[in-house]
Amino acid sequence: MSAAQASLERLATALADEREALIGHDVEALMRSTHAKLTALRELEASTDSEIAGPLAELAELNRANGALLARRRREVNWALRHLGRVESAPAYDAHGRAEQARHSRELAVA
Repeated sequence: MSAAQASLERLATALADEREALIGHDVEALMRSTHAKLTALRELEASTDSEIAGPLAELAELNRANGALLARRRREVNWALRHLGRVESAPAYDAHGRAEQARHSRELAVA
């Protein structure tokens, strides 16, 4: 097995682990799998093996699917935060052109 093929296998494993972590809401496993994925991608960038193009395209599709799942999770979290009266801070610029964090909140009750 060539080094490129071994890197492809590590990437495939990392993507599968990433998906499981996203489905299972396991942040630590997500961080580990993302690190493994990035390591495998760096190895593949250095590869000159032309035979990896096909398998790499298939793995890119798995990565896009994981990205869609991650985006869905992010929307769910933002929805929950909005309903709890918190919103994600959005970057804004003040009158002097400096970045500031605009914070908006909603009161749930008035005492």
